[in-house]
Amino acid sequence: MEYRRLGKSGLQVSTLSLGSWLTFGKQIGDDVAEQLMITAYEAGVNFFDNAEIYARGQSEIVMGKILKKLNWDRTSYVVSSKVFFGDGRKKPNQTGLSRKHVVEACHDALRRLQVEYLDLFFCHRPDKNTPIEETVRTMNDLIRQGKIFYWGTSEWSAQEIMEAHMVAEKYGLIGPTMEQPQYNMFHRDKVEVEYGQIYKTVGLGTTIWSPLASGVLTGKYLNDNPTDTRLNMDGMEWLKERSLNEEKNKKVKELKKIADELGTSLPKLAVAWCAANPNVSTIILGASKVHHLEETLESLEVLPLLTEEVMSKIEEVLNNTPFRPAF
Repeated sequence: MEYRRLGKSGLQVSTLSLGSWLTFGKQIGDDVAEQLMITAYEAGVNFFDNAEIYARGQSEIVMGKILKKLNWDRTSYVVSSKVFFGDGRKKPNQTGLSRKHVVEACHDALRRLQVEYLDLFFCHRPDKNTPIEETVRTMNDLIRQGKIFYWGTSEWSAQEIMEAHMVAEKYGLIGPTMEQPQYNMFHRDKVEVEYGQIYKTVGLGTTIWSPLASGVLTGKYLNDNPTDTRLNMDGMEWLKERSLNEEKNKKVKELKKIADELGTSLPKLAVAWCAANPNVSTIILGASKVHHLEETLESLEVLPLLTEEVMSKIEEVLNNTPFRPAF
């Protein structure tokens, strides 16, 4: 396993990590979740990603039970939670980024995960109804209290992230260390262009999600429509509509040819392509089956094969190079 610093921080995270969205407490049994975590940990993964909204808190409960059972050295792994959407409760103050909800969500996550502190705590979305100063101060307080070590954002714009940093600098507070954006061969602009200056100015770390574009980049949707996938889960119609179309499938076919030529699989090629971006700190893998995770955990072996020529071939197939304005 390769380890990278999380932005400008001193924290080292495994380049490949394990997420629990749509799987833990929902799509898979607790026994499978345990095997996935063991498989990842034994392969060198040290970051496990979670959130209050995942399975409405059940995902954190499942992960917490596993962590307690396995009794790994707490210093050997990094665990996260996210705050914004709530855990299914919808009354006032049970969602958002107010001081009240952020603090209570942190306490709930600690209880569900059965840990004394969160290594990473993300603001899952920006909150237009809460002053950014209130959120930054609250995160700073949680760090001072030892309840979290680093805080960050997820799916925030570059402008919103920099506003948080300006507030932090003005009042002598700790700003966000990392952002968790979607990033894959079909979704590139935010990571490759929008955050371009922030990597240089504040040293933003990234914990990217959906490297396989919700499974589209595995190639499993090319010839049939499997029913046991996340795109066919109840409530995921929006994701299926956004992820699957004829144009993408044509590109997937061509990408699979490139993977075949390299003697690897399409999932490993897609994950390695993400890892080739030096501004990616860690790639969150999701899996409902152990053998799928075992495959993608081998993705870094493909990195040396991604020569300039190969990357150019991939770029030709994708035909979606983000526009980079000249500054």
